[in-house]
Amino acid sequence: MAKNIIIALLAIAVAGTGFYGYKEHREKNAVLVQAENNYQRAFHDLSYQMDLLNDKIGTTLAMNTRKSLSPALTDVWRITSEAQSDVGQLPLTLMTFNQTEEFLNNIGNFSYRTAVRDLEKEPLSEEEYSTLQRLYKQSAEIQNDLRQVQANVMANNLRWTDVERAMNTGNSPKDNSIVDGFNMVEKKVGGYAEASQFGPSFVAHKEKDEQYRQIKGKEITKEEAVKIARKLVPNSSSAQATVVENRKGSDFPFYSVTLKDTNSDQVSTVDLTKKVGYPIIYMNNRDVKEANISLNEAEKKAKSVLDKQHFTSMEMYESSQYDSVAIFNFVHVEKGVRVYTDSIKVKIALDDGGLIGYSAENYLKTNKERKLDKPKLSLEEAKKKLHNKVKLMENRLAIITDPGGKEVLCYELLGVMNNETYRIFINADNGDEELVEKLNESEAVSSL
Repeated sequence: MAKNIIIALLAIAVAGTGFYGYKEHREKNAVLVQAENNYQRAFHDLSYQMDLLNDKIGTTLAMNTRKSLSPALTDVWRITSEAQSDVGQLPLTLMTFNQTEEFLNNIGNFSYRTAVRDLEKEPLSEEEYSTLQRLYKQSAEIQNDLRQVQANVMANNLRWTDVERAMNTGNSPKDNSIVDGFNMVEKKVGGYAEASQFGPSFVAHKEKDEQYRQIKGKEITKEEAVKIARKLVPNSSSAQATVVENRKGSDFPFYSVTLKDTNSDQVSTVDLTKKVGYPIIYMNNRDVKEANISLNEAEKKAKSVLDKQHFTSMEMYESSQYDSVAIFNFVHVEKGVRVYTDSIKVKIALDDGGLIGYSAENYLKTNKERKLDKPKLSLEEAKKKLHNKVKLMENRLAIITDPGGKEVLCYELLGVMNNETYRIFINADNGDEELVEKLNESEAVSSL
């Protein structure tokens, strides 16, 4: 009798274990399917935006009046922004794609700066018209290359998650069509960049990269890179580590460390600068369970992450919660002035308070010694630039960048109008309205 009971209990235990394993397998598959769907959507959206971009640039070549040309160039700027957003949603961190992103950024800068000026008094120059012609031809080449990748993806049922997983583990994917296609685009765009087609007024993005390369300090070894990565990644002391040095085509020295937990198969990746070993980007796309800690507790944990990196001058200015994940945006404060270019994003899981994402890319590219001049305008003079229906709630000094990428000192004025909150930046030297943002209670924050 006792033997039968023991056998029955063992059978129940085996069945329970099998059911749990099956359920966990289904949940993992559901996460992978969702990730793949997001990647496919972003990729097809990117292809669509490049089609639109080529068409819109083509139409501007036939225009010559401000009435039609300014809106068309504004559309070009909008489309490049959306294309850059789609690029940011693809798992391209494991391959070099920075020159293509820079190309899109420069098109946006060119079109915006041209669209906002008085084209009746200052029409397109011959040089600018030639630039548009080149952009039309080059965008067509990128468009065709992306269409080829798109055709291969659809014909062969290729999956972005397979490519991401293979590259995370340091292996080559079975079908290299996606990687080869994007490398072809990057190589072609690199040729465009060598032509210096945008001239001296479009160097802001390049200057950021120069700052990235000018980090001062001693170069670390691969072993030191792994030690730094383990300190950043929770519970990774026993994880299997692999290090990749300077992926081919990179224009700045860095290490990419992959930490794989052999017990859970969780994979974390950390990119670090070779000099000093500053973490640039950290990602861990683990499945986050039900929230157990508050947003306030998560903020404290995010701040402690920055403190451990010795970023003690950071101030949280924006937070968002999506299901059981919290995202915090911190900004550097220098002598009471917020420097919005020097920002760091931190992503915290609300189930256990663990760090699952980190991006210091903007901070490491732009942080530098600055001479902070006193504003020429007084606060009272800046307030007069506000709409008379805006009720001022807060004010501070801040540094932002103008459309050309130049840093400008502003009065940051938070005000309320019609039960809506606005953040308004008034140039502290000439009183120009540099930027106006409408703030939402659950403002969307881009993923790390």
